[in-house]
Amino acid sequence: MQITETFRQAADSLKANKIRSFLTLLALVIGVFSVIVSTTAVAVLDNFFTNTMSILGSDVITVQRNPAVQMGPRDASLRNRKRIKFDDAEELDERMRIGEGMNPITTFSFTKVVYKDEETDPNVRVRGGNAEFFENNAFVIEDGRNFNEEDVQYKRQVVILGKDVQTELFKNEYPLNKTVRIDGKPYSVIGLLEKKGQIFGNSFDNIVVIPYTTGINNYGGNRGIGIQLRAPEIAMMEETIDEVTGIMRVIRGVLPNQENDFEILTNDSLSGTFDAFTGVLYIAGFAIGFITLLGAGIGVMNIMLVSVTERTREIGVRKSVGATRKAIVGQFLMEAIFICQIGGIIGLLFGIGVGNLVAVWIETEAVIPLWSVFGSFFGMTFIGLLFGVYPAFKASKLDPIESLRYE
Repeated sequence: MQITETFRQAADSLKANKIRSFLTLLALVIGVFSVIVSTTAVAVLDNFFTNTMSILGSDVITVQRNPAVQMGPRDASLRNRKRIKFDDAEELDERMRIGEGMNPITTFSFTKVVYKDEETDPNVRVRGGNAEFFENNAFVIEDGRNFNEEDVQYKRQVVILGKDVQTELFKNEYPLNKTVRIDGKPYSVIGLLEKKGQIFGNSFDNIVVIPYTTGINNYGGNRGIGIQLRAPEIAMMEETIDEVTGIMRVIRGVLPNQENDFEILTNDSLSGTFDAFTGVLYIAGFAIGFITLLGAGIGVMNIMLVSVTERTREIGVRKSVGATRKAIVGQFLMEAIFICQIGGIIGLLFGIGVGNLVAVWIETEAVIPLWSVFGSFFGMTFIGLLFGVYPAFKASKLDPIESLRYE
C-alpha cells in the first residue's frame, strides 16, 4: 500500500472518532510540549550565559565570602564566615607575585545622580574601584580617562559614568569635566563608559564608578567586599589560584586542618555550577515528559485497538483480495506513527514558541534546539512503533472469513 494512502486512512480514522482522537492528541502534545519547552528554555539560558560570560574576562579570578550559587538551605558555616575587607584586598595585592590587576569590588550605594536640574531615578549603583576595575569587568572607557594612582591615593572626588546615567543627565551637554552630585557630594566626571547591555532586565550601564578609597571616605569602609584579580595568562590560572588561596588562608587565619572560609570563582567554575543547575532542569523536563508520553502512548494503543475492532470487516475484505499480514501490520503501524507525529509536531511548535518567551524576557536571541527537534521526531516514531505494534499484529492475525461476517 502506498504511504499516501496509509496517511489518508489514518487521517480518516482520526476524523471518524474526533473526541477520542482529540484527547489522545492532547496527551501527546502535552508530553512533547513539556519536554521541548523545558529544553528550549534551558538552551536559551545556556546560550545567554555563554554570551554574557564576557562580564568577566576569561583570566579573571574573584575572591568572595560565599558561593556564587547556593542550592538548598544555607549552611551554618557560611553564615559564620568573616567578611572580606578592604585591608584584606590591599594585603593580598602586596603579597601576590603571580596574580596581577587586583581591585576591590563593592557597591557603596543605590542612589540618584544629579546634574543641575536633571536627576536619575534613585537606583543608580555606585561602585568602588581602581584602574583595574574596568578591564576586570570588561568595561570599555569610551572617552576621558581611567583612574590613576593619585585618584585612589588622595581619595579624589572623581567619577566615571555608565551609559544610562550619561544619557539621562546630559541630553544637551557633553558630560566630561562636568560636576555631578551623588548623595549630596560633588564629583568631577573624568570618564565615560561604552554601553554594555543588561542581563535578566538589570542594566550594566546604570552605574557610576568612584575610587574605592573615595567611597570608603564618603560611605565608610566597615563592609564586606569581593576581590578581583587576573592571571598573567590563561595557562597560569591554576598556579594563580593556588597562590591566592594560600595568601588568603594566611590573611584570614585559616588553620591547616580547616577548609577555606572563602570562595574563589572563575569562568570555568561558574560554568560548572550553571551546568549542574541546567542539568537538573533537563532531567526534570524529561521525567515529566516521559510520564506524560507514557500515558499518551497507552491512549494511542487504545485508539488503535478500537480502530482494529471497528475496521474488522475492512481487514477481512483486504485479506480476501490478497493483502498479506505484513501489509496489514505496516498499515496500522503507519497509522499509529502518523497520530504520534501529528501530536509531536504540534507539541514541538508550542514548546519552542513558549520556551523562547524566556529569550524575549531576558532580551536575547531565540534558540531552536535542533537536537530536540530531531529527538522529538525519532522519539514520536518510537512511541508510535512501541504502542502500535500490538494492535497492528492483532489486526494482521484476524481470520478473513470471520472478519467478513463481522457486523
